[in-house]
Amino acid sequence: MARTRLVKESSTTTPGKKAVDRRRPLHFAAFLLLADAALVALIIAFVPYTKIDWDAYMSQVDAFREGERDYTKIEGDTGPLVYPAGFLYVYSAIKFLTAGQVFPAQILFGVLYIVNLSLVLLLYIKSEVLPWWALGLLCLSKRVHSIFVLRLFNDCVAMTLLHAAMVLIVYHKWYLGLIIFSGAVSVKMNVLLFAPSLFLLMLKAMSIKGVFVALLGAAGVQVLLGIPFLLSHPVEYISRAFNLGRVFIHFWSVNFKFVPEKLFVSKELAVTLLVFHLTALMVFAHYKWFKHEGGLLRFVHSRFKDATSVQQFISCKPIQSNLSKEHIVTVMFVGNFIGIVCARSLHYQFYSWYFYSVPFLLWRTQFPTVVRIILFVGVELCWNVYPSTAYSSMLLLFLHIFILFGLWSSPAEYPYVDKNDKTNSNKLGKTM
Repeated sequence: MARTRLVKESSTTTPGKKAVDRRRPLHFAAFLLLADAALVALIIAFVPYTKIDWDAYMSQVDAFREGERDYTKIEGDTGPLVYPAGFLYVYSAIKFLTAGQVFPAQILFGVLYIVNLSLVLLLYIKSEVLPWWALGLLCLSKRVHSIFVLRLFNDCVAMTLLHAAMVLIVYHKWYLGLIIFSGAVSVKMNVLLFAPSLFLLMLKAMSIKGVFVALLGAAGVQVLLGIPFLLSHPVEYISRAFNLGRVFIHFWSVNFKFVPEKLFVSKELAVTLLVFHLTALMVFAHYKWFKHEGGLLRFVHSRFKDATSVQQFISCKPIQSNLSKEHIVTVMFVGNFIGIVCARSLHYQFYSWYFYSVPFLLWRTQFPTVVRIILFVGVELCWNVYPSTAYSSMLLLFLHIFILFGLWSSPAEYPYVDKNDKTNSNKLGKTM
């Protein structure tokens, strides 16, 4: 949508002016990186560090480095280890580099913050959905700065890897992107919220054989990382590292604090949210993401109908398979956001799971700019209420649903890069 508008405007704008306009987001992004790097340095230097999970991470790493391979025996002061093996490798490397000291770890996570912001800015610039000035919203979260450099959560590592995978996928490096995506999952399981969207994009962009090979490579990463545990205590590893049925503590919930604790921990609420999650994904896929293909069911049917043999079905790509950057980022971010809306419990560090997608999602709606800014500020304020209250959690859920409604009511972007787009892009590139 935004990208198509840019191409149309190119015919009425002088090449020199368009070149300047296209450089403006890059210049502003560079300024944001420098300014935010200075802010991060000031935070590390002057804001007191809050110890939450760091000691637990270090205890779990120590047990691993001392030879323990039974996941039920790897624990910290906050409880047992519940993350896949990639977490242990990453934090073992961090401990090696920092000797387990907080201050050098903060510096390391400060660098990670800037790397992550660079990746996100690249996604935004390439997708061309936001006006250049709105990129500044990505640097305005007090909570996200805290999550990275004052808490040192593994969510930061997982989301940086996820954004790196998205950059690769935007450039159609699907196989390498899936490997990095799997690496992100191995650090924290929340990354799987992006998996349904990613799978659907793969079906649109790749042959069935390509999808299978990419998924096999992603699975291979999990097996490779988990080999020390799979060979010695496979049941303990799989049941602890990939436990999808964990029930979080009601007190720490940021989004469902208004729900009575008895209902919060009930299976009924869990099943209801799961059904809503899956239904919303299917509805968005059928009516939004596959709208130009006639719907999800028609697209799947076309893959069978157009094939004259099993070999052709496995090896042939769809007729149109060159996905636009805007479409890739939209489907990934919206799919993850649907999971966020339906999550039974969001803890404070979980804000990093979707904060960087909020400006993008707001500009994919048709809300006026003032409303978009109000929604952005409202979400940020809810996440900065500590501890969360019934009112703040109810407001956050309302804002999430309102944004989701805005995404639903907005027109679906054209998903493919057509020849005219390529020609105009090449012409613009030559003038720069």
